[in-house]
Amino acid sequence: MGVETEADRLFMINTTDFGTTATYTLVAGGVSSVVGIFDNEYFEADANTNVGFVSTQPRFVCTSASLPATAGYNDTAVINASTYKVRVVQSDGTGMTTLILEKQ
Repeated sequence: MGVETEADRLFMINTTDFGTTATYTLVAGGVSSVVGIFDNEYFEADANTNVGFVSTQPRFVCTSASLPATAGYNDTAVINASTYKVRVVQSDGTGMTTLILEKQ
């Protein structure tokens, strides 16, 4: 666990600066609002073929405590009016979680 409190972590991702609100829906049912930082970075992939292609890797970083306890694969997040499926939930052990997303 990190040295920061939950209030400290929420302050770092607040919607006044860089954060945005996601509507998080569990596969099993239930909807919640989660504040985090959305990133959709472009990257070039090259599978040792010398022919690269460009793709994106959407991700959403939020506090672990703000996610439902059963958050996981195939849940849905609506961020900035776009719908994403959750493909990976990566908790970093310091109170923050990164959701790896796939645009629908």
